[in-house]
Amino acid sequence: MEDNIIYVNSLEYFFGEVKAVDNINFTVRKGEIFSFLGPNGAGKSTVINVLTTLLPIKKGSVSIAGYDLKTEPEKVRESIGIVFQELTLGRNMTVREILEYHGKLYSMSKNARHARVDELLDLVKLDGKRDTLTRHLSDGMKRRLEIAKGLMTHPKVLFMDEPTLGLEIQTRIRIWDYIKDINQQDTTIFLTTHYMDEADQLSDRISIIDHGKIIVAGKPWELKNVLGEDLIYLETSDN
Repeated sequence: MEDNIIYVNSLEYFFGEVKAVDNINFTVRKGEIFSFLGPNGAGKSTVINVLTTLLPIKKGSVSIAGYDLKTEPEKVRESIGIVFQELTLGRNMTVREILEYHGKLYSMSKNARHARVDELLDLVKLDGKRDTLTRHLSDGMKRRLEIAKGLMTHPKVLFMDEPTLGLEIQTRIRIWDYIKDINQQDTTIFLTTHYMDEADQLSDRISIIDHGKIIVAGKPWELKNVLGEDLIYLETSDN
């Protein structure tokens, strides 16, 4: 059985003359939580935007869930879910309406939508808020709703771009628990973060990226052993 669900080979991406992603190679195994760790501007979001078809693939090759990103982008989109760094919720829609609308976009049947909404609201502990307008939710609740929306279509891979950005530590820890629960339901998770503790707590494997290049990769304990510390430290330079 094939172990890898994502293959990335010699991927590069330019914004004008600026090379945002510099010839990177990596794989993601089916069923794992894989993290890209790096500072702001390291290239994390550019990679995730290419892999989720939001940016065109210009150089290199990518395969996700058995589909070629360049020639089968629609099949890739059908296989993935996305939790964006920025909130994308309609302020004048209820929690239930947000999820229902997302299911309609993907042509889910009415019965399938209703069943999935109930399942996901229970998963992210928002069942009691199903008829609440999103503008009345706390930041943590909004992030949990974004996660539920990304899972609406039973994706094989869930991409999460800085999922706890700006949240206070108690809320971040609760989001970590939801991410672990989702992963236990056979969903592969691709996570970007600049929080070292987040990558350490959640990840099966970590790739540290800076200036568009993968600097080092491995399991959290392997990276700790290499560095000889209990924490992962990441130093960057403007040079």
